[in-house]
Amino acid sequence: MIGDKKLLLAYYGDDFTGSTDALEFLTLAGIKTVLFLKKPLQKDLDKFPDIQAIGVAGKSRSMSPKAMENELVPVFKTLKKLAPKHVHYKVCSTFDSAPHVGNMGKAIEIGSSIFQQKMVFVSPSAPHLGRYCIFGNLFAKMGTSGDGEIYRVDRHPSMSKHPVTPALEGDLRIHLAKQTSKSMGLVNLTKIEEGKAAVVSEVKNNQDTEILFFDGFNKEHLETIGSVFNEFSKEKTLFSVGSSGIAMALGLDWKKQGIIEGKKQFDACGDNGPILVLSGSCSPVTKGQIEFAVDSGFEEIALSSEAVSKSVQNKIIEDTVEKIETHFNNGKSIVLHTSKGPGDPRILETESIFKQQGIASDDIQNACSSTYGYILGQIAKQVLERTTLRRILFAGGDTSSYAASELNITALQMIAPLAPGAPLCKTISDIDLINGLELNFKGGQVGTKDYFIKVLKGEKL
Repeated sequence: MIGDKKLLLAYYGDDFTGSTDALEFLTLAGIKTVLFLKKPLQKDLDKFPDIQAIGVAGKSRSMSPKAMENELVPVFKTLKKLAPKHVHYKVCSTFDSAPHVGNMGKAIEIGSSIFQQKMVFVSPSAPHLGRYCIFGNLFAKMGTSGDGEIYRVDRHPSMSKHPVTPALEGDLRIHLAKQTSKSMGLVNLTKIEEGKAAVVSEVKNNQDTEILFFDGFNKEHLETIGSVFNEFSKEKTLFSVGSSGIAMALGLDWKKQGIIEGKKQFDACGDNGPILVLSGSCSPVTKGQIEFAVDSGFEEIALSSEAVSKSVQNKIIEDTVEKIETHFNNGKSIVLHTSKGPGDPRILETESIFKQQGIASDDIQNACSSTYGYILGQIAKQVLERTTLRRILFAGGDTSSYAASELNITALQMIAPLAPGAPLCKTISDIDLINGLELNFKGGQVGTKDYFIKVLKGEKL
């Protein structure tokens, strides 16, 4: 509840790019949404008396189960106090997770306990991003734009080879069974095709099931899922888990009910260059985008893996900022990257340095995300202090979560769509240097090869 108005939805995004993905689809659906970068206080909420949905951009996808508990318990309790109709734990549309990092089973267990909800609904489908769940198996397009080939996720050229959470199983029930002992069921495609009444009946027939998956292939399926979720949110807040498809599903049903007006239109935001691209992504999609940008005139800076060594970290940051400032003053856009694709030797070099520092293998992913996020955030902050830079693109969900937190941003609001799942956002901050910045956050699989050029020009993809 904000003021005297009941929130339609509050969500926690397990990484930053996923959080802005949900922000985009809620905003496009005509739902007034604000994304906070930390657990909001009442004074933060009071600045937006007319909002209908809020998000909290999190980092849990790169955390150990214990760290997830420390992160999620206070946030979920805060969201519960707001008494929204829905609380959504928003995860990556490719369901990146493992028992030791980003454990979705752990998140479900925490949510189930705090919201006192025996059965948790899980809806993976996001057809607008090329993500489909069919008889419990997840399929994903290569990239999220264009005509990429569609693969079962465990055969996906990128996700099956992810360096931290490789997709080894297409059936999400088997995948999640490695992360929790809770019982699982599925409302499969044949039942979804029958419509709301049949699905509601199926849910009631599965009352002893603790995690219930929902298949989905198209917009009509999402509308059915949204109507079912709304049906079960009438008595109390409904906690659910899944992709940004949940936001779209709820929006479709709210529009049908007349609760929201429907799709909002945005004007093109235009060129605001030069821009700075800070990439912590190891995706082959991002690798192609880096190479295309450099061929198109961007200056390239490869960040050495030695940057994670504390003894030389400040010097490397300082030298990098000077290079960026020089290029920027010469009118050049810059792309700074920590790796180019999953085969970049810097990935193994970084892991080796962390091992030498005594960091346990299970904690290396979080150390990598937080350390590179800190470095990229500090670089961004210092470049902003020394130049007139106004638009920054962060690539890579895990690192961008930490990088953005270095900028003292209170919240984000969407100002224009660029590519599906990666809107251009405006910052809200008490610091004049940061307030009003234009930021874009993209996951590894997002965008066509000319993505960075489109962001520079402010053109919708």
